[in-house]
Amino acid sequence: MAKTKSPKGWRHARLSYIGLLFLAVLVGALAAGGAFIFRELIVLFQDLFWNTQGTNFLQSVSDAPWWLVLLIPTAAGLIVGPIITFFAPEVRGPGVPEVIRALSVGKGIMRRRVAALKALVTSLLIGAGASVGREGPIVQIGASVGSTVGRMFRLSPEAMPVLLASGAAAGIAATFNAPLTGALFAMEVILVEIEVAYLAHIIVASVTASALSRIFWGHFATFHLAGTTGLHNYWELLVYVPLGIAAGIVAIVFIRAVFRTDMLFERIPLPRWIKPAIGGLLLGCIGLAVPEIMGVGYDSVNLALAGDIAMGFAVVLLLAKIAATSICIGSGMSGGIMAPSLFLGAALGTAVCLGLNAIDPSLALYPQNYALAGMAAVLAGTTLAPITALFTAVEFSMSYGVVLPLMSACIASALTVRLLFGYSAYEMKLMRQGVNIVRGFDPDFLAELPVNEVMEKEFETIHQDDTFRAVLNKTAASRYPHYPVLDDDGRLVGMLSMSDLRPHITDWLLQPSTKRVKDMMTRDVVTVQRHETLNAALIKFEYTPVSCLPVLDPARPGRIVGVLKKDALLIALRERTTRQRTLSGMF
Repeated sequence: MAKTKSPKGWRHARLSYIGLLFLAVLVGALAAGGAFIFRELIVLFQDLFWNTQGTNFLQSVSDAPWWLVLLIPTAAGLIVGPIITFFAPEVRGPGVPEVIRALSVGKGIMRRRVAALKALVTSLLIGAGASVGREGPIVQIGASVGSTVGRMFRLSPEAMPVLLASGAAAGIAATFNAPLTGALFAMEVILVEIEVAYLAHIIVASVTASALSRIFWGHFATFHLAGTTGLHNYWELLVYVPLGIAAGIVAIVFIRAVFRTDMLFERIPLPRWIKPAIGGLLLGCIGLAVPEIMGVGYDSVNLALAGDIAMGFAVVLLLAKIAATSICIGSGMSGGIMAPSLFLGAALGTAVCLGLNAIDPSLALYPQNYALAGMAAVLAGTTLAPITALFTAVEFSMSYGVVLPLMSACIASALTVRLLFGYSAYEMKLMRQGVNIVRGFDPDFLAELPVNEVMEKEFETIHQDDTFRAVLNKTAASRYPHYPVLDDDGRLVGMLSMSDLRPHITDWLLQPSTKRVKDMMTRDVVTVQRHETLNAALIKFEYTPVSCLPVLDPARPGRIVGVLKKDALLIALRERTTRQRTLSGMF
C-alpha cells in the first residue's frame, strides 16, 4: 500500500508549486525584456546598415546600391563567424534544437553566455539581411533565461524543464504578441511529456511576457490580413486539403535543402569561421535579383496577405526563399526557420489560389485566405506541430474566421511530412548531432556511444606523392580496400579506394605513366570526430556513398586516429540490439 503524504509534506509541495509559479512570472518578465532588447537590436542594425528610417526594410534593400547588397551580408558573416566558432557553438543554427537537447540530455543546463551572444549575433545577421527568423533565437534566449533562474535558485532537475519551457514560451509570446502560440509551442515542440500541473506555469510565463510586450509595443498584429476572411463555401475544403499536402511537400524540400546545404558547406576546405561570410555573399547575389527574400520577410508576407503578389512572382519567391534560407543556415549563421516557413507558405498559398482562379475564374477564391492557410500548413510541416501552427496563424493575423480551413491544411501537411519524410526540421538537426528524441527522451544507444569505441585503430596509410606502381604493389599485399592519404606533415588530405584506382589501371597497363596518388585520390573526404556519436556517423553514412570514414582527433587537426567502417557500425548495432532483447526477455 502506497504511503500518503503527511500534512507537512503536502504543505511543502504546495509552497514549492506556488514558488515555482512566481519564478515562472519572473522568467516571463525577463524573457520579455530579452525579446524587447533583441527586437530593438534588429531595428538598430537595420537603421545602421540600410538607413531604414522612414521606410520599411524591403524598400530600403530594394533602393540600396548593388555593392551594398553584396557587402553588408558578407561583412556580417565575417563578423559573426569567429564568435560562433570559438565562443558559443550553440548559437549556430535555429536555436530550438539546442533547447530540446538541453532538456533531454543536458539536465536543463544552458550556458549563461548563450542568451547574450544569441541576441547579438542573430540581430546583427537579421539586420544585415540574413534570410532567417527571429523566433528560434528568442526561444533559445528565453530558455537560457529560464535555465539561469533555475540555477540561481538551485531548483531540482524535475523543476528545471518547467522554467526552460516557460522561458521559451515567454520569448515567443513577447516577440509576436501571441501568448497562446507561445504556450502551445513550448508544449508541443519543446516539451512532449510534462505533468499537467506544470502547464499553468508555462501559460503564466507566456501571458506575463505578452502583457509586457504590449506595454513595450502596444496591441499589434504581426501580420495584416486584408479583405474578407472565413470559409465561404464548404466545398473549398477540397482545395485546402490538397494545399496542405503541397505544403507538406514544400516543407520536406525545405528541410532537405537546409541540411544538404549544411553538408555542402562542411565539405568546403576552408575554416568554419569564414563560411558565414561565403553564405552572406551568396545571399547578396540572390538578394540583387529578389530583394524580398532578405531579412525575416514579413513585409513580403503582408503583401501576400493583401493579395498584392502575382502568381508567377509567388513561385519565384518560393524558390528563392528556400535557396536563401538554406544558404544562411547551412553556412553556419544563427536564425530560426519559423519565419521562412511562414514566408514559403504565403507564397505557396498565393500561387495555388491564383492558379486555380486562372483555370476557372468563376471560383473567385480569395488569395489572402489561401496565403494564410499556406503559412500555417508549411509551418506545421517543418515543425510537425499542427496545433501550434494553427494558432500561430490565427494569433499572428488576429483573424478567427479561417480556423476550419487552417485545421484541414495543417493536419494534411503534418501527415504528409510524417508519412513521406518522418522528421521535423528540429528532429533532423538533433539526429545529425546524434540525438534521437522520442517523446522528450533519448532511448537510442547510438546517441551514447562515441565513435572511438567502435573504430579500427589499425589501418594503413599512403603518401600523396607515392607512385601508381607503389600503390598497386601495396594493394596486392594488403587486406585494406581504403587508404587514408597523408601529406608531408602527416595530415589527412584525401582517400584512395579501389574505385579511385580502377579507371587508371587499363591506361597504366597500356602505357605506364608517372601518375601519383594525389592525381587519383578523392579530395572531398567525409570525416568523423572521435568524440562524435555513432548515430551522427550513421547519418553521415546515409547521406554519402562511402563505406569507410576516417576518424580525426579535434585536439590535433588533420591527424587521423582510426577508421570507422559501416560494417563495424552495423555489427555493433546488431549486437547491442540482441543484448537488449535478451535482457528484456529475462524480466
